Amino acid sequence: MDKLKLIISVGLMITILILPIITTSVMASSDILGSVLKTFGIGIIVDQFAEPINNFINTLTLKRGVEVKEETKVVPIVTVGSNSYAGAVQVSGPKEKIAKVKAVAQIEGDFKDGDFRIKALIPINTTNPVDIQNMDRIEGVGITALVDINV
Repeated sequence: MDKLKLIISVGLMITILILPIITTSVMASSDILGSVLKTFGIGIIVDQFAEPINNFINTLTLKRGVEVKEETKVVPIVTVGSNSYAGAVQVSGPKEKIAKVKAVAQIEGDFKDGDFRIKALIPINTTNPVDIQNMDRIEGVGITALVDINV
């Protein structure tokens, strides 16, 4: 009988000590997986719906009397250094320059000890700006619309 109590006590202690660690690991893995799925999901959504979104933005601005008179297209926003998608934007400019834009790089920083959060959005020639050295800024291209994607 004492052995049974000892086995049950040890089993309970192991459960109490190990279960939170396992649960936390599973939850963290779930958060990482969800984040990865959202990142790839945004990329897929932008690829699939870039043209209809672009047409919608152009119609929307035309109806309000503030249409863009240059070439436009919708591209993903990618965060520099992480290769993750953060949304989409419409860019506009001369046709030959717009053709070179593959994404818009997002570089973030804090100003005045965090009083201001800054996001620089830069039209670039790649969708993989893991390293700021492997991308070229496309001069003469502006960002004309920000697209929030509900995932």
